[in-house]
Amino acid sequence: MTETQKDLLQKFAALATLIVLSAVFAITSESFLTVGNSMTVALQTTSIALLGFGLTCVIITGGIDLSVGSVLALAGTAAGLLVQAGLPVWLSMLAGMLVGGVCGWINGVVITRMKLPPFIATLGMMLVARGVALQLTGARPVSGLGEDFGELGNGALFRIVQETDGGFPDVIFPGIPYPVVIMALVGIAVAILLSRMGFGRHIYAVGSNEEAARLSGVDVTRVKVGAYTLSGFLAGLTGCVLMSRLVTAQPNEGVMYELDAIASAVIGGSSLLGGVGSITGTAIGAFVIGILRNGLNMNGVSSFVQQIIIGLVIIGAVWIDQMRNRQR
Repeated sequence: MTETQKDLLQKFAALATLIVLSAVFAITSESFLTVGNSMTVALQTTSIALLGFGLTCVIITGGIDLSVGSVLALAGTAAGLLVQAGLPVWLSMLAGMLVGGVCGWINGVVITRMKLPPFIATLGMMLVARGVALQLTGARPVSGLGEDFGELGNGALFRIVQETDGGFPDVIFPGIPYPVVIMALVGIAVAILLSRMGFGRHIYAVGSNEEAARLSGVDVTRVKVGAYTLSGFLAGLTGCVLMSRLVTAQPNEGVMYELDAIASAVIGGSSLLGGVGSITGTAIGAFVIGILRNGLNMNGVSSFVQQIIIGLVIIGAVWIDQMRNRQR
C-alpha cells in the first residue's frame, strides 16, 4: 500500500468516525441535528481547527508546538489591553496576531539555532507566554472593551431576523458565525500553501528526511522557523477570535487547547514522526473532537467523564499513529 493510499485510508477512518458519532448523538438527542446546534458545533470547533492548522505544518516538519494555548492567551490579552488603551479594534487585533507570530518565530529560532528539542523549547514558551499574560493583567480579565471588540467573535453572515407583532426579533436563520468563515478561509489558504506552493513542499521534504532535504538545497532552518511562525500567528488569530467571542480578554484562557489541536491533527492522519499530514484531515479531526464534546454535553455527561473520554481518544489516535509508523 502506497503512502497516498494510507493517507486516504486514515482520512476515511476519521470521516467514518465523524459520521458514526453524528449518527449516535442524533439518536440519543433530538436537538443534535438542528441548525442552531450545528452552528454551535462549528463555532466551538473553530479554536481547535485554527490551532490544528498551524500545528499540522509544525508536525509535518517532525516538530511539536506545546505553546499555542498560552500564546493564544497572550495574543488575545495584548489585543484587549491595546483596545483598552484607545487603539482601534482592528489594529489591536492585528497587533495581537503579530505577537503570536513573534512567539512562534522565537520558538523556531530557539529550535534551529540553539538546537533545543521542540518539546523543550515550546514547553518553555508555554510557561513564558502564560506568565507574561498573567503579569500584564495582574491575573485579572480585561473587560469594558466595547461592542466593536465582540463583533468578530459574535457576528454572523446571512443572519435572518424578522420582527414579530410584539416587537421582539424572531431569528429565522442564525447565520454563519464569522469565526466559522475565518476557519474555512484559513483552512483553504493553508491547504493551498502545503499542496501548491514551494514552501509547503519543502515542509513535507524536511519532515520526510531532513538531511536529504538539506542536500537537495532546501533551507531547512528557514522552513522550520516559517512553520513555527505560522503556528504562532494562527494561535494569535485564534486568541483574538476567542477573546472577541467572550468580549473580555482572559489571561487564563486556552489551557490544554494544545492537546486538542495535536489530537485533531493526529486523528486526521498527521504523523508525529513527520512527513505526513493534511489540512482536510486535521479539519475532520477537529470536528470529531467538537462533535464528541457537544454530544456528550447534550446527553448530560459530566465534564470529568468528558476529560476521560477525550484522553482515551488522544491515546487511541497516537497509538494508531505509532502502528502506522511501524508499518512504514
